[in-house]
Order: sequence, then C-alpha cells, then structure tokens
Amino acid sequence: MTYVYALAGAAAATPFEKIAGWTEFIFIATVVLGLLIVAHEFGHFIVARLCGVRVERFSIGFGPKLFGRKSGDTEYMLCAVPLGGYVKFYGDESEEEIDPKAAAESFLNQPVKKRLAIVAAGPLFNIGLAVLIAAVAAMAGLPTASRVIGEMVEGKPAALAGFKPGDRIDSVNGEPMESWGQIQRIISQSAGKELSIGILRDGSGEALTITVTPGTDTEKTIDGKEITVGRIGVMPTTEITAYPPHVALYKGAEWTWNMVSLTVWSIGKMISREIPASEIAGPVGIMQLAGQQAQKGVTQLLLFVALISVNLGILNLLPIPVLDGGHILFYTIESVLGKPLNLRHQEIAQQVGIFLLLSLMVFAFYNDIMRIMGG
Repeated sequence: MTYVYALAGAAAATPFEKIAGWTEFIFIATVVLGLLIVAHEFGHFIVARLCGVRVERFSIGFGPKLFGRKSGDTEYMLCAVPLGGYVKFYGDESEEEIDPKAAAESFLNQPVKKRLAIVAAGPLFNIGLAVLIAAVAAMAGLPTASRVIGEMVEGKPAALAGFKPGDRIDSVNGEPMESWGQIQRIISQSAGKELSIGILRDGSGEALTITVTPGTDTEKTIDGKEITVGRIGVMPTTEITAYPPHVALYKGAEWTWNMVSLTVWSIGKMISREIPASEIAGPVGIMQLAGQQAQKGVTQLLLFVALISVNLGILNLLPIPVLDGGHILFYTIESVLGKPLNLRHQEIAQQVGIFLLLSLMVFAFYNDIMRIMGG
C-alpha cells in the first residue's frame, strides 16, 4: 500500500500510486467499519426479535438510501454515509401511534429487562466479534517473542558481557524462564543490579552462565509518566505460533479481555487527563492505522479490527445520552424508581449527549488533521 508512504512524504510515490494507495486504504477501512457496524446493529436486531419486538428498519449508514429491500416487517437499507448505522423498532418513540393489536410488538411496551437486553446487545456483540476475530488470528498464527536473542546493540551491557545472537536464555538468578515477557520484566526491574543469566549457546549447545548489570534507561508509560527501567541491549527473535480452534478461542477471549481492561483503563486516564487528549483518533486516524496494519499482514489487520471492535463496544456502553450506555442508564433508573424518567428530563439529557458527542467528533477530526499535517 503506497498510501502510508505518500502520507509520510516519500518522494518516490507518483500521483497514480498515491491515488491507488488511497483507494485501497479507503476500501479496507470501509470494509472494516462496515463489519463492525453490521455486528453492532445485528446484536440489537436479533435480541429484539427474540424478545418479540418488531424491527421496522435495519440500516447500515446514514443519509440518503442507496439500496433497500423489505423482507417481512423489516426494511434492510444501505445508506450513503458509512459512519454508523441504526435499527428502528416499532413503537420506540413515545409520540408514535401504536396499533392496539400490535402493542405486544412495541419496544416501549416491553418490560425494562427486555429493553435493557436489546440495547446492551449491540456493544456486547462487538465484544463477542472481537473474541472471534482474535481467535481466527490465533489460528492463522500469532507472533510470539521467543527466549532466543536475535539482535544486539553494540556497546550495551549484553554485548560487553559476552552474549551472542542465537543464545537462548533459560534462567535468571537461578529462576527458570518460560517466556520473553518474564525475562524482560526481571531485567526492567533490575537497573544497576547484577544478574546471573543462564543461557544455551546456539551451535555448540553449551550451557553457560553470564553475569550482566542492566544499564539505566528512562521510558514513558502510556499515561505519559517517565519511569526508570533496566536495559541490557538485546531483542528477541519472533516465532509464529498457530493454535488449534479450541485453544485459539481461549486465546481470543483472553486477548479480548485484556483489551477491554486496557480500553477502560485508558478512558479513565483520559478523563483524569493523565493521558493527553491528543491521543484521541477519529475516523481518518483509524482508517490510517487500518492501512498501516494491513501492510504488516493479515494477522495484524485482524487484531487491529478486533481492537476497534472492543473500543466501539466499550465506548457505546458509556453512560452518555444518545449512546447505548445512556439508554441503559435511563432504563436502570426506571427499574429502580418503578417508572420512566420525566420525558422533559430525558430530552434535555439527549441534547447534552448530542452536544458532547458532536464536540468529541470535531475534536477527533481536528487531531486527525493535525497528525496528517505533522507527518
């Protein structure tokens, strides 16, 4: 994909290559976004049907209708603006006239528990989709850092101590090592402290013990804080591990849970301003990242799509009116009070929610533009 290089200002890209790159990039991003929208709206749709609610419209996109077909009670539509979608339920507006004979199919006539389930289904389907996509990536093969040293930095502690590319790290201070993450964690926490590292030398098969003292370095955490870490100047080799379906499904669920936790943590840090607001990306930024991940291979693109699906699910669960989370908040309050919130209060909350959402979208677009202008 030439678009990434063109965006970075590579002089070699011709105008035709730039156009071709942007076309491919827009196609990939549209497919990705379309998949996530379909999953989200299908969650609302299928749970509504299971609860006996009539679905009048299932739309992918907003604005003018490009294509539509009616099947049963539902009109399925594809609209011109592919930045979202919606499901229209029968009787989901208080001022809507309801046929007494069809009152049982009206959304607002459903018990609170059913309405909660219908609204929550969209975000939960996005999270479920992330599990499946991550599982497919695991079956295709996930890159895993091995315990074998790949690259070394000249003049750093490892090179000076006598390590060589191909050495496999088996123990640190007598403790057996099972993963590169475990090795990295111990070294990172041992700046300036002597470590005794057991290795198996590539080629000779000789078991050696090498003493090394990690140098002191600083790095920034995701929330912008600087911390002191230990470094010895080595990089691991990467192995591709493909998993059978049952293990891959577990890996997909584990990966998704980690991403859910990270997303919730990140949102909390942004609210507390520990993570700068400049990290927020809009549709352009997400499309750009999709193009970059596609360049790295199918597995990386799949994991990126799964991550966006997690983000979409979690963001829609935020208690902001006009989002699914706002409706969940209203229905939860209704279940506690035993009656719906005052209609006027709901309208005011919806207006505030629309203002917040539009403000966030404008700010995200601004961030995207600034990133592009800054290269």
